[in-house]
Amino acid sequence: MAKRQIILDTETTGINPKEGHRIIEIGCVELINRRFTGNNYHVYINPEREIEAEAIAVHGITNERLMHEPKFRDIAQDFYQYIQGAELVIHNAAFDVGFIDHEFSMLRPSLPAVAGYCAILDTLKLARDLHPGQKNNLDALCRRYDINNSHRTLHGALLDAEILADVYLRMTGGQVSLNLSADRQQDQSTNLNQPVQIRRNGALKVIPASAEELQAHQERLQVIAKKSGALLWPEA
Repeated sequence: MAKRQIILDTETTGINPKEGHRIIEIGCVELINRRFTGNNYHVYINPEREIEAEAIAVHGITNERLMHEPKFRDIAQDFYQYIQGAELVIHNAAFDVGFIDHEFSMLRPSLPAVAGYCAILDTLKLARDLHPGQKNNLDALCRRYDINNSHRTLHGALLDAEILADVYLRMTGGQVSLNLSADRQQDQSTNLNQPVQIRRNGALKVIPASAEELQAHQERLQVIAKKSGALLWPEA
């Protein structure tokens, strides 16, 4: 069965929906069996309130820019149908899902909470599990996985979703080649023994540990050695 994933990001008027902040942009990139489909979703939204100056400094979106955009209630049903049943892949998922749930709860009639009809994968948690003790924001992950994000001078929901899609595929093993037949693509996407390709930046780059990472590794070994009472292996 095909696996449908939506890489999702939002921009907002502020950081806390409980203080009345609203979503002003939604960007989504669709993957099916780890392949980009082009069936993306992008919308700007009139939040019906002022955007905080701190938020504008991050994403550059002003109230004047959104004056004639639809309100959330106008796009809610289309957005709900688009994400329904997919696995949502989000960096710091609690933030975006919290805002979406808040927007859905204000509708009349309201829409159900996202977790009730979508699986949610938090790439921030995934990155912390893979790279403990390191910076794991999107910019840091782009540097770590050699993804060019030089065009990202400001945050933007669709741009960040596109970048996150590349980061997610790198973190989890790459993307199936688009040159194969549909049947072979589906078989290969579920076969961990098959080689994979990254869509935009070629083969995976082997990145050696930095001096800082090697030092952290040695410090961790010393902690383990103290607890066990012996070195794990002789020092070189």
